[in-house]
Amino acid sequence: MDAAITYLDHAASTPMRAEAIEAMTPFYAGVYANPSGSHRFARRARRAIDEARDVVADVAGCRPNEVVFTGCGTESDNMAISGAVERLGGVAVCSAAEHHAVLHVVESVHGAVVGVDAYGRLDLDELERTLAAIVARGEQVSVVSVMAVNNEVGTVTDIAAAARVVRRMAPDALVHTDAVQAPCWLDLREITPHVDLLSLSAHKFGGPKGVGVLVERGGPRVAPLIIGGGQERERRSGTHNVAGIVALAEALRLTDIERDAERERLAELRDRLVAGIVDELDDVIETIPADAAVEKVAGSAHLCVGGVESEALLYLLDEADVCASAASACASGAMEPSHVLAAMGVDREVALGALRLSLGHTTTQADVDRGVDVIVAAVQRLRGHGRR
Repeated sequence: MDAAITYLDHAASTPMRAEAIEAMTPFYAGVYANPSGSHRFARRARRAIDEARDVVADVAGCRPNEVVFTGCGTESDNMAISGAVERLGGVAVCSAAEHHAVLHVVESVHGAVVGVDAYGRLDLDELERTLAAIVARGEQVSVVSVMAVNNEVGTVTDIAAAARVVRRMAPDALVHTDAVQAPCWLDLREITPHVDLLSLSAHKFGGPKGVGVLVERGGPRVAPLIIGGGQERERRSGTHNVAGIVALAEALRLTDIERDAERERLAELRDRLVAGIVDELDDVIETIPADAAVEKVAGSAHLCVGGVESEALLYLLDEADVCASAASACASGAMEPSHVLAAMGVDREVALGALRLSLGHTTTQADVDRGVDVIVAAVQRLRGHGRR
């Protein structure tokens, strides 16, 4: 990437780690055989996948045979929800603040959507009422999906507490978490024991795009989404992306090692970023305030800027080579306010000025300071224009 670019959009995709690029390079040239083959060159590629699976299992806190490699986090989420409904029947349930890779699938199978509080956390009382109502109708709950870290505002959900409600009210239901945003901030080993299914995506923690993971604890739990080749023990057919899988494992390994130090470093930079903007501009709301009694990840700075619209602000930031977003990257072209902010009860007029700034392993103090300067100038320009 151009050195002049100030990149503050790590929640959308974080730059690949050099070590991950180095790890995957041999599998584009020298080790190019199909790992499903029977000759020794194929076995070499298959061994690389097996070793990567061991690494992922160690970091995720599961057994290697519970790791399923997929094409992305969206595929992993889709497989968890639609695969559970196909295999178990019944009703799928999720929170209103989920990524669309979960929310749209639940809606497509006519599932139930549970509200969240003002911070984006699942409303556990509403979850209990929803599950009770489904059971009272004589229906089965097939899967309950709860995001570990919200991709827009950075809120951390208490997965253990949510799982306890599900186990009590619908003991046969599977518990799934979209943990795509979690590895940089949370130890997956503390999440996995509470769920049956867990989704990851490599490009959120320094791996390549086009490769993800679905952890299926206890062996196959859901019907496969892709069939026809028998790979991944019949759980996900298709020729393995060997280079991507190897790079995913290396990026995840390094993320796990560096997590504690990076959380401390980036929390300081995030606070500097928010303070720099709020101190210079009036009518700016930090969506999840630093002093709120809620846990949020260190790399998330979500603001609502009064007197401007996100689209115009992002245009000026882009012109100044500052990368940011208004909501999930998957919905960046949408003119409507974020469904996450709507679910949190944020006023629509306030939400129109949403700005998501997210930090990651390449973020520096210089990035933060330049981001502050450009954002403040852009907002002042837009507000001045609006007064004419």
